[in-house]
Amino acid sequence: MSLSDDFTDRQARVKQLARAPRADELLALYSLYKQATAGDVSGPRPEALDFKGRAKHDAWSARRGTSRADAMAAYVKLVDELLPKYG
Repeated sequence: MSLSDDFTDRQARVKQLARAPRADELLALYSLYKQATAGDVSGPRPEALDFKGRAKHDAWSARRGTSRADAMAAYVKLVDELLPKYG
């Protein structure tokens, strides 16, 4: 399978986890997914009281400059690590 196929497959598999991953793992998944699909973060940073939005923005921003292929590969690797723990 190609990297794109692996990425699509892991997106489906992560939605079928029996338990939700920890918050830091969810942020990592989110940021890698966004970097792989949308590229570098865009838009203003959410206001201080939007804790969830700000955390997501900051996690994605930390991936700035990561290529689409590298983000996809890291996402696939992370999902493969999470499947035995939460599958």
